[in-house]
Amino acid sequence: MEALGAKFVYFASLVGFDPDTMTAYGPRVLNGLGVTVLIVALSLPIGGLIACPLAMARMSDNKILSNLAAGYIYFFRGTPLLAQLFLIYVGLGNLFGAYRGFLDDIGLWSILREGFYYVIFAFALNTGAYQAEILRGGIQSVPKGQSEAGEALGLHGGQIFRKIVLPQALIVSLRPYGNELILMIKASSLASLVTVYDVMGATKFAFSRTYNFEVYLWAAIIYLVMVELIRRLWDALEHRMTRHLRHEPIKAKPATAPKEAVPA
Repeated sequence: MEALGAKFVYFASLVGFDPDTMTAYGPRVLNGLGVTVLIVALSLPIGGLIACPLAMARMSDNKILSNLAAGYIYFFRGTPLLAQLFLIYVGLGNLFGAYRGFLDDIGLWSILREGFYYVIFAFALNTGAYQAEILRGGIQSVPKGQSEAGEALGLHGGQIFRKIVLPQALIVSLRPYGNELILMIKASSLASLVTVYDVMGATKFAFSRTYNFEVYLWAAIIYLVMVELIRRLWDALEHRMTRHLRHEPIKAKPATAPKEAVPA
């Protein structure tokens, strides 16, 4: 990380940034980049684990399960992520703070007092609601004839879903999942509001010490580079996973002149 920080400072000085500010706070911002990547890398798969049963419940014939799942999705998609983050950070923080002595005795207070874990929890709950709707839309887009074909082959419901419906649903959902990933990367900047030193948190710290506005330009460039890398990676992944849907054009064989009849 130190070598990367030195290269980052050198490159930034070449394009006109203040080298002293870069030397003093550039490594801190890069450490914040690691925190940002960790937040997204943890919250997205945890949200995916929430999304799978949530999507199944949303499509269930059981009205109670369906309505509970719909209410969860409606709340987390209909309210701002910032409000959800503060509800969890302040609400759970006050709740756990009331039992601080007990939690300290069992060794959990050192974890529960950190804003990082509340961020992961809030982001996972939020993205779980969005991923559930993405997955539900993908599953419902698979024609019913695919399931009927699986039944004709003697497969049971679990095999049909796992081997036929789910792979096709994931291909349909691939692009929306990529959009959700990009949105989570940009939304991760909210973590700085609850004392987490991600990219934006480290940037705000640097600005509070230097009052040099260019540090916010660093943050904008870092987020832009991350989004562009994800976009290109997702394009390559989508191209790879949908290769069987692309048909190579059949090249017509060149016409050959008919052979002349040989006179007897």
